[in-house]
Amino acid sequence: MSAEATRPSRTSEAFFGRRKGKPLRSGQTDALASGLETMGLDLSRPAPQDLRQLFTAQVEHVRLEIGFGGGEHLLHETATHPDAGFVGVEPFVNGMAKMTAALERQPLDNIRLFNEDATLLLDWLPAASLDGIDLFYPDPWPKKRHWKRRFVNAANLDRFARVLKPGGRFRFASDIDTYVNWTLLHCRAHSAFEWKASEAAEWHTPYEGWPGTRYEAKALREGRTPAYLTFLRA
Repeated sequence: MSAEATRPSRTSEAFFGRRKGKPLRSGQTDALASGLETMGLDLSRPAPQDLRQLFTAQVEHVRLEIGFGGGEHLLHETATHPDAGFVGVEPFVNGMAKMTAALERQPLDNIRLFNEDATLLLDWLPAASLDGIDLFYPDPWPKKRHWKRRFVNAANLDRFARVLKPGGRFRFASDIDTYVNWTLLHCRAHSAFEWKASEAAEWHTPYEGWPGTRYEAKALREGRTPAYLTFLRA
């Protein structure tokens, strides 16, 4: 699969995050090209109705992580749960290069990658095809005039509701209070999602098997307390 073939048919919605950081080293460039060639998703073709067909491994269910950053959580989950298939989305070139380099060192057959706007992938996926969606430490867009750029919004929650199976989980983690409150309000206002937490300890306790991320480590160093929210697809 060529890098050209991975380009989706429709144009991306407004995307406000960075695409590139520091120039890649030659080894990273090679790993990125090779990794997307073998693991990149081709949205020019119809998605299989059973997403397990995307993987060479025999998997029982499929999960999606949007904006995996440095890939700490996604790599941990993919290696720890070989019975699950994982799709990782990261439009930031340096993050994707780091992931593909890691997978070159430790090949895994239960992961696929997408390096464009996540909304393109969400619209490509079949209805009720995912067991879980993870969105961890997304760009908080802290200035009020930029809140409309946050990934959690009514349109994207509609997308989540369409592709999640009944009982599927949407998990959200952030250290930014305004974004945590924003997500709670949006999800509780959406008829497809239920928040089952009954006490603060439930959303201040990391998820089971949580490996942490570099963003979280930075937040803790700077005195911010992360929140870990879980919403169920009704």
